[in-house]
Amino acid sequence: MAIKKVLVVDDSDTDLKNLEQIVSSAGYTVITAKSGTEAMDKTREEQPDAVLLDVIMADMNGFQVCRRITQDDATKDIPVILVSSKGQKTDRVWGAEQGARAYVTKPFTPAQILDELKAL
Repeated sequence: MAIKKVLVVDDSDTDLKNLEQIVSSAGYTVITAKSGTEAMDKTREEQPDAVLLDVIMADMNGFQVCRRITQDDATKDIPVILVSSKGQKTDRVWGAEQGARAYVTKPFTPAQILDELKAL
C-alpha cells in the first residue's frame, strides 16, 4: 500500500509544525492532531495511511494511543511510527510491543522521517 495521507501527532506546536513541513514537502497529505484523544478520533475519521506519533503527551501518551490504534478493528492496519525524545532501548521495545512499526528518536533529520514512511 502506498502511503499518501499521514496523521502527525504532537502536543508541541514547534515539533508538530516541523513534522508537518517535512511530510508535506515530500508530497504527502498531512492531517494533524495535538493530543492522544484527538489522534484517536482523527485516525478513525480520516483513515490515514500512516501515523507519526509523539510519545510524551498530556492526556494520553503515545504508547497508549498506539496500542488503541493497533488493537481497534477499524484502525489496526494503519502503521504507527513513534517519534520521541525517549530513546532508551526499553522505550523502543515497549513501543514495538504496543504495535509500533518503527521508532524515531528526537532530534531527527527529515531523511529519517521520510525513510521510515517509505519503508512502510
